[in-house]
Amino acid sequence: MISDAQATTPRRHLLSELGFGIRSVGEELHGTAVVTPEMHVPGTAHLRTSVLATWADTLIGLLATRTMAPRVPVTLELEVHLYRPAPATGTVRSIARIVRAGRSVFVAGAEFTQDDGEPLAVASGSFMASPYPGSLPALQSIDVPPQEQRLSMPLAERAGCERRGPGEAVLPRSEDGLNASDSINGGLIALAAEEALLSLAPGSTLCSLGLRYVQAARVGPLVATATMHSGLGQLELRDTGNGHRLTGTATGRAVTDSGWSQ
Repeated sequence: MISDAQATTPRRHLLSELGFGIRSVGEELHGTAVVTPEMHVPGTAHLRTSVLATWADTLIGLLATRTMAPRVPVTLELEVHLYRPAPATGTVRSIARIVRAGRSVFVAGAEFTQDDGEPLAVASGSFMASPYPGSLPALQSIDVPPQEQRLSMPLAERAGCERRGPGEAVLPRSEDGLNASDSINGGLIALAAEEALLSLAPGSTLCSLGLRYVQAARVGPLVATATMHSGLGQLELRDTGNGHRLTGTATGRAVTDSGWSQ
């Protein structure tokens, strides 16, 4: 899937309602956002892991865009791992740094911290230059101020992502939920994966989420189908409107509040 850098997408994106602000600090990108109840996992007081994945994808995607432009960066893998339960309120801060910028593959990582400065999560992502024709315009600025309009309803409801039974979630293609290649945004794919996994573990949140992107989800609806054993889930993501093609796979571990190690 194509990098979801907001600077390359002229229309207002539904994920901009997460209020994530970005600024360039030397070679790094720094991000900041305030957690609101609309970002919580249903039935819990914890920020969604898929929201952290979305913010990581945005930061790392912008780093990839800055490095690889005018070539279009395509996401290969994205992972998020939490040290502790995600907060219900407060500010989450992040810093993204390049790990390797090769000719064919770009790798970067991000660190997330809470208000008290304690580490919250780490993320990593890898990108490659798209093999398809196309180019990105030069970035005038990589800074992205937080948008004034914020979520007025739970994120899954805003995105139209529905649980269709144990182990299955369905995400429609929406015009304000696309990336630079007019395919479904990677953060929303993370949301669908999270919803499918959590439908098998009510009352839990994800302490880790890893996604591997096989090809773009261009038509939709996207269907995430998961299985789980001892809290570890695996799933497939398929573009049902495009011959039910496999668009990605994911793994995630669900944990209750009492299940976190101290």
